[in-house]
Amino acid sequence: MPLILTEEQTMLKEAADGFLSENAPIAHLRHLRDSRDADGVSRDLWRAFGEMGFAGVIIPEAHGGSGLGAVEAGVMAEALGRTLTPSPFMGSGVLSARVLIEAGSPEQQAAWLPRIAAGEAIVALAVDEGAKHAPSKITTTAQRSGNGFVLNGAKGFVLDGHIADALIVVALTENGLTLFLVDPKTPGIEIERTIMVDAHNAARVTLTDVQVDADAVIGAVDGGEGPLEAALNLGRACAAASLTGAGDQAFQTTLEYLRTRKQFGKLIGEFQALQHRAAHLFTEIELARAAVLGALQRLDAGHETAPLAVSIAKAKAGRVAELAVQEAVQMHGGVGMTDEYDVGLFMKRVRVLNELLGDAGFHTERLARTQGY
Repeated sequence: MPLILTEEQTMLKEAADGFLSENAPIAHLRHLRDSRDADGVSRDLWRAFGEMGFAGVIIPEAHGGSGLGAVEAGVMAEALGRTLTPSPFMGSGVLSARVLIEAGSPEQQAAWLPRIAAGEAIVALAVDEGAKHAPSKITTTAQRSGNGFVLNGAKGFVLDGHIADALIVVALTENGLTLFLVDPKTPGIEIERTIMVDAHNAARVTLTDVQVDADAVIGAVDGGEGPLEAALNLGRACAAASLTGAGDQAFQTTLEYLRTRKQFGKLIGEFQALQHRAAHLFTEIELARAAVLGALQRLDAGHETAPLAVSIAKAKAGRVAELAVQEAVQMHGGVGMTDEYDVGLFMKRVRVLNELLGDAGFHTERLARTQGY
């Protein structure tokens, strides 16, 4: 399949870029940060996402969504990376929506998918527990109790968990992983907001003897690994798309600076050393973009190599975005380290996105183990 967007996907990209540039530019992030907004995201903007059809891009039309695929989700994620917009899109519109689409009961889907698609609800996936992404090392437990379960454990890096209307908790049951749809107001749940270095939001969630009914189970008991992996692979590919968007925008900002900044009576963009560095970065960004699009297309096609393609894309996009923001700061000189210039914000966002759902080391090892090394 050609590594280019279709006409319809290009139209979505233009619509998303235009909407975010007008309604949620980088100044929007700065306002939320500097005003110490209690939520850290704009619910009005999330509702506007719903009105535009962005929030429910992967949600079936039967539940009020757009019924599109992974590529379209990646288009949205890349646009968010360009503007650094704090949004529940990744946590609700991608990760949680995919879990519910894959394994939710008709009642669970009817209760939550239309509300996510409309931008009226925020659902957070609680999976990671340690300092690094490690879904194979879940220690949160769910023990049978009466007609339900008792949950105990702690989760970290729960995207927008502090404002979630519902949590999807991943826990160990007797013979595997099970997913639970939990009301965050349930007794025994403590949620602590964690404002990350990039001014985006996550939460720590502690569960102490949390009682849930059997109808809180998403899918089958002990059968959560498949739906979870499907959601994580889509989320990883979308995180890679956001990395590409952030890296490319940092590059574009740097090019504009090279075209206007003068030193020793010359535009610094005329210096050959900087031209060489810019040319190298351009080729790396295009390679990363191709890897990301290829992974998204394989997810849509249900190809058996899609998980490997996702790991390649996340690792490549992460390393390239890291190079892009480092070069941006270097080529801006000393002012690149000041808060007045946006490139520092891109550096912080790339750092967080690299950790989200596995860094380059995680995905390199995943790829190697899959290949038998």
